[in-house]
Amino acid sequence: MEMAGPSYEVVVGLEVHVELKTHSKMFCGCANSFGAEPNTNTCPVCLGMPGSLPVLNQEAVRLAVSAALAFNCTIRQRSRFDRKQYFYPDLPKAYQISQYDAPFAEWGSVAIRSGATRRTVRIRRIHMEEDAGKLNHLGQNLQSSAGSLVDLNRAGVPLIEIVSEPDMSSADEARAYLNELRTVLSYVGVSDLRMEEGSMRCDANVSLKPAGFTGSLEDLPRVEIKNVNSLRNVGRAIEYEVERQSRRLAAGEAILKETRGFNDASGRTYSQRSKEEANDYRYFPEPDLPPLVLSEEWIADVRAGLPTLPDAWRTRLGAMGVADQDIETLVREPSQLAFLTRCLDYADDVRLVTTWMLSDMLRLLNAAGLTFAESPVGPERLAELLHLIEDGTLSGRMGKELLEKMFASGESTKTLVDKLGMAQITDDRVLSEKVAAVIADHAKVVEDYRSGKVKALGFLVGQVMKRTRGQASPEVVNRLFREMLDE
Repeated sequence: MEMAGPSYEVVVGLEVHVELKTHSKMFCGCANSFGAEPNTNTCPVCLGMPGSLPVLNQEAVRLAVSAALAFNCTIRQRSRFDRKQYFYPDLPKAYQISQYDAPFAEWGSVAIRSGATRRTVRIRRIHMEEDAGKLNHLGQNLQSSAGSLVDLNRAGVPLIEIVSEPDMSSADEARAYLNELRTVLSYVGVSDLRMEEGSMRCDANVSLKPAGFTGSLEDLPRVEIKNVNSLRNVGRAIEYEVERQSRRLAAGEAILKETRGFNDASGRTYSQRSKEEANDYRYFPEPDLPPLVLSEEWIADVRAGLPTLPDAWRTRLGAMGVADQDIETLVREPSQLAFLTRCLDYADDVRLVTTWMLSDMLRLLNAAGLTFAESPVGPERLAELLHLIEDGTLSGRMGKELLEKMFASGESTKTLVDKLGMAQITDDRVLSEKVAAVIADHAKVVEDYRSGKVKALGFLVGQVMKRTRGQASPEVVNRLFREMLDE
């Protein structure tokens, strides 16, 4: 474990809330959509009106089970919902329907890579619950706010909460875990995972363990940092909290069990309240919902519908000869893998394809704010371009120029090559005339080359490229210069 000081080790566990991508809410027919006018996606059920009854969203259950199976969790065939009772202004029923002691999924795992470290982080449980509403503060923050407005559009939105074991020992490992979690969930398609919109939120639990400690980690003073809104800020919050706790311990001060927030601007955590425990919530079985019973056949059908997951892709890409650093870039985004596999229907050199995808293609897409799924240059067009480079019709530099023009116009490779006259010149007779003319015009540089200054050849080749507007084959030009000058 990473050391926080001479006598303490860092212990981190994460609780991740993920909104499920369903059309309607968890227990009613209201729209599950972001950005609507406040309090317009509501009904008696999600507003907690007397006499209204919840009805479980079957699609939410399917998505939740899909996510759990992707992390190799054990699915409990009989689970139940509970009422988590607490008071907060954005909780209209004064309780949240959740799962407590009988969650639908337990004991999965996530393999992470952090630098040279390879580690498995255990998932203790995944449970389903409904989201609360949202408070919109009338000010820069809660402390300076003149008041708060309640928006209940989010109340009742289906969530899964993924609870890890405290198996991480640094901010870097926490970031690696969240990255892998997000990647797997994106493959399964259960959520849009937009942290800036709150559809993926993270609570980080941070403790410092004395060296040689042999007791239960549950007995350590644990600080929970609530609702951190980005992968970067999760790391920043953990780093600051480790530093803060280290300072307190070094000064002989106790670490209080508490819930803290994170201020993005200052990079510091701040106290919100003393740490609540499970018995502070008063859980009891939800009387308006029957137990959730999942058959083995239904679970098997959901498992059969899972896509190829990141670890399987890593193995497959490695066997294909893709470089390790390119594999990690490719697996982070499913649309990149879809583009690669389609491209390989038309091209054979996987390393050439990945090099162009992850350099020039990715640069153009990022500048335009697009993904590979939205690229104006499709897999077949990129493969056509690479064939022209491989057969010598285009140089690499010309290929880059042509790709930009294809990206801007949407025209085919052949159309643009013909229209712009971009084919590479490889004819010895034509290029010999250009080489001879450059030799005649640059006698001093020729003399330098013949006296052993090899770099002078680069200047001479550049002059031919300039005179042919970059269309001369560099390989042919280099050969012709050597033939003429080394005689």
